[in-house]
Amino acid sequence: MNRPLRHVWLVVAVLFLTLFGSTTYIQVFQAKSLNADSRNARTMYNEFGRDRGPLVVGGSAVADSVPSDDSYGYQRQYADGPMYAPVTGYYSVVYGFSGLENALNDTLSGEADSLFYQRMADIVSGRTPQGATVELTIDPAAQEAAYDALDGQRGAAVALDPETGAVLAMVSTPSYDPAELASHDRRGVRDAWRRLSEDPEKPLTNRAIGGSLYPPGSTFKLLVAAAALDSGSYTKDSVIPGPGSYTLPGSSSVMSNHSGGNQAPCGPGDQSSLQDALRQSCNTSFAMLGTSLGEDELAKTVEEYGFGQKMSIPLRVTPSTIGTDLDDAQLATTSIGQYEDRVTPLQMAMVAASFDNDGQVMKPQLVQSVRTSSLKEVSSLTPEKLSQPLSASNAAQMREMMQAVVTDGTGEAAQIDGAEVGGKTGTAQWGEGRNPHAWFVGYANKGDRKVAVAVVVEEGGYGSDAAAPIAQDIMKAVVSP
Repeated sequence: MNRPLRHVWLVVAVLFLTLFGSTTYIQVFQAKSLNADSRNARTMYNEFGRDRGPLVVGGSAVADSVPSDDSYGYQRQYADGPMYAPVTGYYSVVYGFSGLENALNDTLSGEADSLFYQRMADIVSGRTPQGATVELTIDPAAQEAAYDALDGQRGAAVALDPETGAVLAMVSTPSYDPAELASHDRRGVRDAWRRLSEDPEKPLTNRAIGGSLYPPGSTFKLLVAAAALDSGSYTKDSVIPGPGSYTLPGSSSVMSNHSGGNQAPCGPGDQSSLQDALRQSCNTSFAMLGTSLGEDELAKTVEEYGFGQKMSIPLRVTPSTIGTDLDDAQLATTSIGQYEDRVTPLQMAMVAASFDNDGQVMKPQLVQSVRTSSLKEVSSLTPEKLSQPLSASNAAQMREMMQAVVTDGTGEAAQIDGAEVGGKTGTAQWGEGRNPHAWFVGYANKGDRKVAVAVVVEEGGYGSDAAAPIAQDIMKAVVSP
């Protein structure tokens, strides 16, 4: 071979190797990032051109896809969109996915590893690939009761099955209609997004599991009472101090038992039983009790209930927290649900559920089952125990104390005929000159039906007035349908 031909051959070989290397790099190493690039129209059309699986509640789809007469192929639609938005989220050609549309995207699109054989069967048979059907744990009656009772107020409600952790209701209000963001009219979607994201009421925030979180107020006294029982030094009948006022240790600040500086003691001789202190929601009793238990004991207890723990249900849940490195004055205030205490309604529903489940904390779960397009079950809910902060006997004492709150205390508005109901109200201070947040945390049993709930109404005032009636509606929908 003469020299000119060798030069040509070398140039061709180098070009071939360069082309081979660049193609391999793009197809193997850059494929994932290119597919995820928002500018990749082909990927977007492929994604939205799939027959995406439905999200099903009570046998009916609350999110599903229908054929569309445009280049996308399918249009996502939502039944009772605002009611279920905190659960479903949205599926948008402009702003991507949220909620379960995001958390379960691989399953709904049919790309999950668990659906491999279904995909192969579709390819062999020539069928159009379809996403899986996801059946949710939501009880439609409980969800509707929560949504209607909150009636657009700022707040949230969560209901759980105490024995399995199944989420029976998850509502956050004010809400939004996911259909506005799922439209294929890009200009309309952007206008809707701008309006929703700039709304001071924050309808896009799922207050049930995230957002800025809330001080729990007096509902936190349930955790202090549980810590006291678990310490072995107290029972529900133990006598504890409850003076009309309490000067915080190392401070000139004075804590009173009730709003408005009411300095009535919690019982004769400035004492009462632990049960009576919870029934009356005595601030001084629980501030002194928390200080006596100590920060380490309280921190250990709340951690066992899930505080500070990352959790996916499969929606991502913001961890609840309390302050750390507390002096005694801060610990006293923490013990009545103030200072740096911040919780989600889901976390407080888990606390209530544990008392009605012999002291066991179950992992909350939103997915009941996953089925292929041919209705073959791929997976189903398996109850998962997270921890056991209390013995069954101490959990029974907590239920007795919570029942006293409902039968003859601040939670009377949560009573349900023929059902065992226990709970705790809360009135959480959060801002100077602002109305307090209203809370109710509790459970109800009737026959073999059980439910645990947590309700918060932002700036709702007293939990007994604003939150307890909402909780009653939700619990009644489950135990007395």
